[in-house]
Amino acid sequence: MIGNRREGVVVLEDIHDPHNAAAVWRSCDAFGWQKVYLIFDKEIPFNPKKVGKASSSSANKWLTFKIFKSTKECFEELKKDGFEIYATVLDEGSKGLWETKFRNKKTAIALGNEHRGLSETAVKLADRKIYIPMRGMVQSLNLSVTAGIVLAEAERQRNSDPRSWMLDLREKEELLKRWR
Repeated sequence: MIGNRREGVVVLEDIHDPHNAAAVWRSCDAFGWQKVYLIFDKEIPFNPKKVGKASSSSANKWLTFKIFKSTKECFEELKKDGFEIYATVLDEGSKGLWETKFRNKKTAIALGNEHRGLSETAVKLADRKIYIPMRGMVQSLNLSVTAGIVLAEAERQRNSDPRSWMLDLREKEELLKRWR
């Protein structure tokens, strides 16, 4: 399993319902995205290791979480670590997911609150803005559905050279110690 883990971070900003977040963790685990960053600026913080066992099918047990008190703090750390940040937002400056190229090994996908979406700060600080093209009357999807679709597309693109997206040896060794 450790050999299948991918470099990349899923960022959840101010998620209100821990069970919605846990459903995203299930997709992260399924696609091998090891790291989840949680931002609690406006919403009440929750411990990702203690909630959502059922809705995540225990994926929270296997993932690496980091918690931030502000979007700015989180995004600054991601950029310092070389990540390219993709904000999911329905905005005229956004690019459709099918036209988006996930080329950077260090990719962070930011998803927003169930009601408000991503904050203006997140959208402003992101490197790229993306959206999922929709054909129906409703122009939004459930948080975990959005995460699953975006992760699936990123993984589809990455499958042409899967080894280049793997975690480095140090991170694999750390996971092995933690999972034993």
